[in-house]
Amino acid sequence: MSSQLPGGALRAAALSRREVLRTAALGAGALVLGGTLPAAVSERAAARASDAGAGVRGGAAVVEGTAAASPWDEVPEILARIVPPTFPDRTFPITDYGAVGDNSTDCTAAFRNAIAACNAAGGGRVLVPAGTFRTGKIHLLSNVNLHVQGTIRFRTDPASYLPPVFTRWEGIECHNYSPFIYANGKTNIALTGTGTVDGNAPAGDWSSWGGGGADRDRLRDWGADDHPVDQRVFGSGTKLRPNMIGLYNCTNVLVENLNLRNPAMWTLHPVYCTNVTVRNVTFYSTNSQGDGCNPDSCTDVFIHGCRFNTNDDCIPVKSGRDRDGRRVNRPSQNIVVRDCKFSGRWGGITVGSEMSGGVRKVFAEDCQCNAADFPGRYPVKYALYVKTSFNRGGFVEDIHLRRFTGRNLERDALYITMNYETSGSIPPTVRNFTVDAMTVTGGRAAFNIDGRTAKHIQNVTISNSTFTNMTNSGNVANNVDNLQLINVFHNGRDISTTTPPTGTRYEAENATISQGVVESNHAGHSGTGFVNGDNVAGSYTEWTVTGNAGPATLRVRYANGTTVNRAAAIAVNGAAVVANQSFNGTGAWTTWATTTLPITLNAGANTVRITANTANGNPNLDYIEVQQ
Repeated sequence: MSSQLPGGALRAAALSRREVLRTAALGAGALVLGGTLPAAVSERAAARASDAGAGVRGGAAVVEGTAAASPWDEVPEILARIVPPTFPDRTFPITDYGAVGDNSTDCTAAFRNAIAACNAAGGGRVLVPAGTFRTGKIHLLSNVNLHVQGTIRFRTDPASYLPPVFTRWEGIECHNYSPFIYANGKTNIALTGTGTVDGNAPAGDWSSWGGGGADRDRLRDWGADDHPVDQRVFGSGTKLRPNMIGLYNCTNVLVENLNLRNPAMWTLHPVYCTNVTVRNVTFYSTNSQGDGCNPDSCTDVFIHGCRFNTNDDCIPVKSGRDRDGRRVNRPSQNIVVRDCKFSGRWGGITVGSEMSGGVRKVFAEDCQCNAADFPGRYPVKYALYVKTSFNRGGFVEDIHLRRFTGRNLERDALYITMNYETSGSIPPTVRNFTVDAMTVTGGRAAFNIDGRTAKHIQNVTISNSTFTNMTNSGNVANNVDNLQLINVFHNGRDISTTTPPTGTRYEAENATISQGVVESNHAGHSGTGFVNGDNVAGSYTEWTVTGNAGPATLRVRYANGTTVNRAAAIAVNGAAVVANQSFNGTGAWTTWATTTLPITLNAGANTVRITANTANGNPNLDYIEVQQ
């Protein structure tokens, strides 16, 4: 059961502001630590919680607190461990082993022999030159970089992917058709090149197999009954579709630059892998279950510069399903995502639903949903989609997003649910989320955080974020403990529950301006005006700020009434902090947003310069704020 707060105008006559906030927090499903609201909850937060329009609806405990050290401080240490493999300077063209790039000749044996020769020689590069090479399954060996300049196009007959190999199918271990490209227990492997890996699945019968039907049900029964894995055998005559690229128990993995197209099911599926780099890859899928990149019970994964045009989730992080996932008990952890574009049918960053082994420490930054220059076949429904249930158990914790932009979301910017399935009696632990500097124009709501009475979602902080043109007037938070909204705007209304930490503010109208003017014709600005830069690359605004030597937080308040990204470089004392900071549209010139980033200051005077990178110039700049 959930409760919804009517508008402030309907409640103000009967309740004081503090009573309204107490009513919101003690609604059905709300848990308040210690039994009462903390005294630190401000009257300002109470007024916002009661405001008609864009507040929080449902049983949410709203607690004001002090920000801890940034979880992002751990990312450099994670990235330092993720080192792509390197390979000896030896090349083994598949054409030397009988391959013909005529889109007809079966090159299965040529791939197998070239890979074996490369491995036997101590490693190197297996080259797929220009042309289209038809093949059945490809099994990689250690120290092999499969480098694709042309096109690999896979055969459509299921027999080309037999005999069955060890796999994990939707989170349950079994033996099934080989993934089109497969490795198990290998070290130093790569798939690179500017060519295409084409699963060719729409040309075959894979689509007609759907979600697996009776074979899927039998596998789930076997997982629930602890049926021996070596007896969970599928293959000829069964209909569990193979993934396109399945890498199991591998260490030191690189997938780079390729176009990955038309999988039968999930596109890139690393399972039980460590030290994985996926960069500058374009994903395209049309089948159902057409996920992009699925890190599954993996540790230390870096996905960056990738583009996802998928028929399902873009980057779903997984760790096994139900009893079988808990039996294996291997979490996915230390996943870093950066500079990706999402146009998938469901979530951009997704966790679950198969997460019974646990997921922790997922960091995603500087990503775009439904980018104007990459619209995709389907719009992303959710920028963040966390799907768990009481069948799963396990945990999802320490999930962090920052500097996301999006437009025309089909549903909510953030959806965290414990009700993906309503049955079960093994609750997951779902806690510790931060979202900072998110800007979304167009969607249903900013957030829908959906816990359960028997187990609440804990510790969700959304800060410095702006959501405009959302069709719902409010947001939902049921059975949530410690939801903090800091400097958050929904359809132009400040819905913050917590006052952001104060810093020193430096108004743009007092800064040094190159190719721009101070104006005051758009409402909502601070001080006496804002800087409207000329529409030219290189125009800049520069502030002189005073600080102590050490780390600081920089907040930039801006407005962009267009749909064009007015990207800019941000430099401190002449050194670039961000080379290409996105300043996407805020919905109107009167809608102001804030982006936040870490910087380092010297003792005394420092300069902070924002320089336009494109002919569109900078956004309108209101002020910067520096906090130490």
